[in-house]
Amino acid sequence: MSDDELSRLRINIDRLDREILERLSQRAQCAQRIGEVKEGPLYRPEREAQVLRKIAELNPGPLSGEAVQRVFREIMSWCLALEQPLKVAFLGPEGTFSESAARKHFGGAPELQAQATIDEVFHAVESGAAAYGIVPVENSTEGAVSRTLDLLLASSARICGEVKLRVRQNLLTRLGSIGEIQRVYSHSQSLAQCQDWLTHHLAGVPRIPVASNAEAARLASVEDGAAAIAGEAAAQRYNLAALAANIEDDPNNTTRFLVVGAHDSGQSGRDKTSLACSTPNKPGAVFHLLEAFARHNVSMTKLESRPSRTGLWEYVFYIDIEGHRADTHVAQAFEELEARASFLKILGSYPQAAL
Repeated sequence: MSDDELSRLRINIDRLDREILERLSQRAQCAQRIGEVKEGPLYRPEREAQVLRKIAELNPGPLSGEAVQRVFREIMSWCLALEQPLKVAFLGPEGTFSESAARKHFGGAPELQAQATIDEVFHAVESGAAAYGIVPVENSTEGAVSRTLDLLLASSARICGEVKLRVRQNLLTRLGSIGEIQRVYSHSQSLAQCQDWLTHHLAGVPRIPVASNAEAARLASVEDGAAAIAGEAAAQRYNLAALAANIEDDPNNTTRFLVVGAHDSGQSGRDKTSLACSTPNKPGAVFHLLEAFARHNVSMTKLESRPSRTGLWEYVFYIDIEGHRADTHVAQAFEELEARASFLKILGSYPQAAL
């Protein structure tokens, strides 16, 4: 490439950058105007989901659909901050996968508030200290997060979004070699997700469960002989090196997080609804419940049972279905379900997450 051609390309990039900046300013001004005239919550999950899907569909390349979605997520995040600064609670401390999920869903503009427990995330939302909360609900390897399910049942907070985060686990330490490691800290689920790797590479080394991966990284940063299993955010936060990367046993290891708030979401066109229900313990009772979904062509994506804590061997069923509760066929199924169930709570309708 000649110097003249390189100079022309750089001049063209400078021109395009000015045009992009001008358009960004115009978009931000529109966002400010919306904040002045709109009543109710300004953050609308369904609207953001529609915008991001359309951007991916219109993308001509060479940037990937995921790349342009991430760019536009940040644009929407900072424009929303001009309308209504958001506070978002997440399961802390800083450096957890929950924080990464919050950043993925809300972008870089909101004020993130680390909470010590899942209970405190729900309390922050219920009390109004935070507009939204991010909580883990299930992992593709280790299954459901039972505390989140229990709190969804008891809380007034509603599900208004979901985030799927590809979980890449790393062995983090200040030490120079694996042979120097005397103990490994991590959350119990992360230890389980890396069980085969630990057995093969650190057999006999104690595995110590702690409250979070970030807490594990903190301990590894201050204790001699210690290592942690955690993600890249924790490594950066506590200035640790990764002696081994991507040590999870399942290469597709993914955690699903829920966004909870005072409202659920409107219809985005590609939605999911979560509910909890129970039925008397008698033959055919569960079939009688689920038959309403089949009758109205509603697809279930998840069925989970938890003890109801109201009596011996009585259970609450947690169900995810495709569609929004305002969709006609879903609403008809819920009408039948309400008549058949001894208990029914719709936990929220929200846009389906794209990984």
